[in-house]
Amino acid sequence: MTNVADRDIIGLAQTGSGKTAAFALPILQGLLENPQPLSACILAPTRELAMQIAEQTEALGATIGVRAAVIVGGVDMMAQAIALSKKPHVIVATPGRLVDHLENTRGFNLKKLRFLVLDEADRLLNMDFGPEIDKILRVIPTTRRTFLFSATMTSKVAKLQRASLVDPVKVEVSTKYSTVDTLLQYYVFLPAKLKDCYLVWLLNEMAGRTTIVFVATCATAQRLALMVRNLGFAAVPLHGQMPQPQRIGALAKFRAGERGIMIATDVASRGLDIPAVDCVLNYDIPANSKDYVHRVGRTARAGRTGKSVSMVTQYDVEGYQRIEQLIGKRLPAYDVPKEAVGLLQARVYEAQRIAMQQIREEEASAKDRSKRKTVDADSRPEYAE
Repeated sequence: MTNVADRDIIGLAQTGSGKTAAFALPILQGLLENPQPLSACILAPTRELAMQIAEQTEALGATIGVRAAVIVGGVDMMAQAIALSKKPHVIVATPGRLVDHLENTRGFNLKKLRFLVLDEADRLLNMDFGPEIDKILRVIPTTRRTFLFSATMTSKVAKLQRASLVDPVKVEVSTKYSTVDTLLQYYVFLPAKLKDCYLVWLLNEMAGRTTIVFVATCATAQRLALMVRNLGFAAVPLHGQMPQPQRIGALAKFRAGERGIMIATDVASRGLDIPAVDCVLNYDIPANSKDYVHRVGRTARAGRTGKSVSMVTQYDVEGYQRIEQLIGKRLPAYDVPKEAVGLLQARVYEAQRIAMQQIREEEASAKDRSKRKTVDADSRPEYAE
């Protein structure tokens, strides 16, 4: 086996393979030998993943008193500046907000950094964080250990590897896109106009099991969450347009088992370790076939079993065939009795109607709040200078 001690590492591994421990343990070993503040910086593509990494790092380093600070957008910068002034051992950040602090927070720098981690590097670059990463690389020591982890080796990731790593050891867990053997995968072919009815039937079928429903847009996530709640399901949405406190709250309720269903965009498809997801439903077939592997990777993690069902309409056939080609499997059809779905139509249509009404009311309320703010600002007295 290659000796990786004190070497830079590039790790290629599929989702759910324990990458967090792979970079956290060398950092903790370094802190055990020298507990220097601001020793490590871990960059992640999403706020939720950053918070999760910080939690896991503090849990793994609890016996040696490791402190981590989360630096992400959507949170007050002053509170974060105070957290940074307390000199945590590890910073877990999204690149944009970290650059904000490097440029604007007095007294904060990473001149003594010993470890840099780029987690989900392919996703960091797909989300156009390249310029921010370049800025960070310019202000940190060149003498450091760098760990780059990615599900795929794209040309952008290869370029970043050349810019940030020195003579790295390459560790590859899986070279092709694959799904684990403990995952039972199915598809159901259905008419687009009855999609919501089929979803409700499947949710009834999965009752008592934790389920993530993946959708293509924020609007669909919000609409479906309201619709299924109107039918009595305990569901939460998770998407990029939700304010950060709401996103944290939704994720916490789902993790704690207070809500059994999460309706999410691809913000939740990678990196998030939600301990016991039993089922994944693909309400919308992903535009990028590779995202299918990340979505269904939310279940059947670390040797557990799981189930996924993809809902294929007449408009999704080509995209679905690309997925089967990518994973090298022909998936079996999930048996859904059409008569049972038909019996749900009246209730589902009524729940849809109420959901749309709730959305319109919320939009009107938001506009009203915005108008009141404008009026309040305009009515403030002006003082001569």
